[in-house]
Amino acid sequence: MRGVVLNINIYYGGRGIIDDPTLFVINKMQEILEELRVKVTRYNLYESKNAIPTLPQTLKNADGIILATTVEWYGIGGYMQQFLDACWLFGDKEKIAEIYMCPVVMSTTYGEREAKLNLSTAWEILGGLPCSGICGYIENTVTLEMNEQYIRIIEKKAENMYRSINQHIACFPASNQAVKQKIAVPKSNNLTPQETEQLSQYVSDDSYVQRQKQDIRELTSLFQDMLDEEVTDNEEEYLAAFKKAFKPQTDFRAEYSFAIEEKKRKLVVSVDGSLLECSYGSCEKPDVEMQLGKATMEDIVNGRMTFQRAFMSGVMKAKGDFKLLRSLDQLFGFEEKA
Repeated sequence: MRGVVLNINIYYGGRGIIDDPTLFVINKMQEILEELRVKVTRYNLYESKNAIPTLPQTLKNADGIILATTVEWYGIGGYMQQFLDACWLFGDKEKIAEIYMCPVVMSTTYGEREAKLNLSTAWEILGGLPCSGICGYIENTVTLEMNEQYIRIIEKKAENMYRSINQHIACFPASNQAVKQKIAVPKSNNLTPQETEQLSQYVSDDSYVQRQKQDIRELTSLFQDMLDEEVTDNEEEYLAAFKKAFKPQTDFRAEYSFAIEEKKRKLVVSVDGSLLECSYGSCEKPDVEMQLGKATMEDIVNGRMTFQRAFMSGVMKAKGDFKLLRSLDQLFGFEEKA
């Protein structure tokens, strides 16, 4: 141990209502432990809702802990579940492996035994050491307070917990720890425990989280603008090739639209006798609409394939005036490059 005085933390996951029987139990346990010169620190999770992700760092000085909650309708409750989730995500597993845990579950409805088992199982999966806990159904807190036998049970459990921690009582290995090592190992974040503690502090800081979200939105906008600029720059592609390969035809007029799969806007080619206009944009009623991939367009402008062969082989789809489609190979004589 780290000195003469033991440190035991109590994490209470109930709602803090006056007649909660769990409060009576942990108050009595705290009283007994303090008589045994144990330093007891209480954490009421309902008072620290926004700070729950930071609470695993409070385990670093603990020799043992009490996880206490109340079953009011079903299960261990949201606050306690959040705390256990935080231990899994941010807790120092090497430190947790040295900590004894005593579960305390009082119920005003059905399910105290299952809740107690859930707490013990969760702590074992985290790698911690279990102690014998307390669970019971208490319809009226007054009956608990007035029953000397119940009070004696609570006192004995506190004494047994102290004895287990003080004497380093060994525990048999649990199968759920073996399963965790084989199939339930969380992804490593490659952070030291100190960095993990810092991260958990940031997680619980609402203003920090909001700033991070704002930064992400600004970065997203910045990269989108850069992407748009890049697309705009690439919209010069193929224009020079079409202009160089153009062979004017007397009294010929047609407008072609190429939807290239990898590009956002269409390549529009307008021919009016000896005049040629090529640009990226939209065209309301082209004479021929074509759809093809970038690789197919590369083959065409580099002279490795004709428009007609691309259409006949199915790598280019087209609709509109097919007579004008056949004229494309006469209008543009792309030469094969070496």
